[in-house]
Amino acid sequence: QVQLVESGGGLVQPGGSLRLSCAASGSIFSINTMGWYRQAPGKGRELVASITWSGNINTADSVKGRFTISRDNAKNTVYLQMNSLRPEDTAVYYCNLQWSSLATYWGRGTQVTVSS
Repeated sequence: QVQLVESGGGLVQPGGSLRLSCAASGSIFSINTMGWYRQAPGKGRELVASITWSGNINTADSVKGRFTISRDNAKNTVYLQMNSLRPEDTAVYYCNLQWSSLATYWGRGTQVTVSS
């Protein structure tokens, strides 16, 4: 069984920064993709950024230049450094781990609120 535990969310003022972490545990196939998705109230879940085991990165246009995804394969951990946060970044952020269409796992989510 795979578990994902997120941390690092909270309340921040516009222009501020937060760093999210997600640690995966359990039976994990090493060749995988980890990523962050978010869901704002009344909206669907959207990809923020993802990173493969070899370091290939995909980042949503809305956060390019502000958010940076990274990972530590030895720790099965993925990070999301969020800078220059905007009110529209307010959402629940979910960690995702996958290595096939049948092996996709989600964390419980962490709230990020950007407000003055």
